[in-house]
Amino acid sequence: MPLFQEQLMQMAIDAAGFSAAEADQLRQAMGSKRSASRMERLRSRLYTGMAERGITGQIADTIWEQLAAFANFGFPESHSVSFAYLVYVSAWLKLHYPAAFLAALLNSQPMGFWAPHTLVADARRHGVVVLGPDVNSSEAGASLEPGTTPDPLVRLGLASVKGIGSDLADKIAASRPYADMEELVRRSGIGRPALEALATSGALAGLGGASTRAARNGAAASAGRAGVRPLTRREALWAAGAAAEARPDRLPGTVVGTNAPLLPEMDEIEEMSADLQTLGLSPGSSPMSFARARLASRGVIPNAELVRVPDGAKVLVAGVVTHRQRPATAGGTTFLNLEDETGLVNVICSPGCWTRYRKAARSAVVLLVRGRLERGEGADPEAPSSSNVVAEYLEEIDLAMAVGPSRDFH
Repeated sequence: MPLFQEQLMQMAIDAAGFSAAEADQLRQAMGSKRSASRMERLRSRLYTGMAERGITGQIADTIWEQLAAFANFGFPESHSVSFAYLVYVSAWLKLHYPAAFLAALLNSQPMGFWAPHTLVADARRHGVVVLGPDVNSSEAGASLEPGTTPDPLVRLGLASVKGIGSDLADKIAASRPYADMEELVRRSGIGRPALEALATSGALAGLGGASTRAARNGAAASAGRAGVRPLTRREALWAAGAAAEARPDRLPGTVVGTNAPLLPEMDEIEEMSADLQTLGLSPGSSPMSFARARLASRGVIPNAELVRVPDGAKVLVAGVVTHRQRPATAGGTTFLNLEDETGLVNVICSPGCWTRYRKAARSAVVLLVRGRLERGEGADPEAPSSSNVVAEYLEEIDLAMAVGPSRDFH
């Protein structure tokens, strides 16, 4: 049974007397989009060569059928071995060094099938702690930091903040640490839009702010022992406009307006919205977690719980759409991936279901799906990834926050 293109090329050389150049023409024909017509042109040459070597009848037909069938899907051996090796090494690294593996993937973006927010969410579900960017701690790219356990933490890089290019991120990281925003502006040359992006992302928290609790209790004047706490995002945003005026041609300490009034801190939903806006992901949790109570009241099952549902049962699932795919060989069927805070589920959408719920199916950022649970034959009942939901009903869900776009029809 031939497995690789090189084996079929050798078959043509041995059985039909093909030259190396003719065997390479066969390889090109097998890999061509118009392989059927190109293969047909080589058919008479193949049969003639086989007949000259006494290979005729059923044996000759079998060899031709193998060549022709392989043209529909063939793969070079060198690619196969390379991909197999990459899969093995990646799996080993993900198992033994999950934090380093995630940091490496984030620093290799853009790449691959999965977006950074899915990579981060998967790592988080496997015990990796991911920290947001910080001007006094982050490198330009993702890096590792020691934690309270032997496992390192992943710190997002400054370049992950939208509006901060790699050159500026390198400059900020090289000049740290900073005592305050004015020092950051003077030494890095950062402009107001980029400074506001850092403030929104929480990357300025390490610069510190006065004790809000003491001020709100009316005791700020007498509470000299009040400690320094992280600079909140709203405080940083308030001060960013004034701090951006701290140019090298102005005397240090002359910038006014950087002391923010008492502002309400962002709640968890607002902070996640800010993360999604500036980073395209949430380091600490999934946006679906904030909708879980509402979804549970409708009977929506978390994706990780599908392993406990019998095959063929009707289920309700929901999640952020990460992909929409419609392979040419699928007869119009569309495949979607939904991600919630517990994991991923595959959704199979027939042409009829797609047409019936076309608006939600095509454009919804978050989908609720009712359908029938289906497991692959021989699939491990304990493996969530082996479960599919055959969709019967689709509904768009509003999360009230801007989630990143899905990767559609690539």
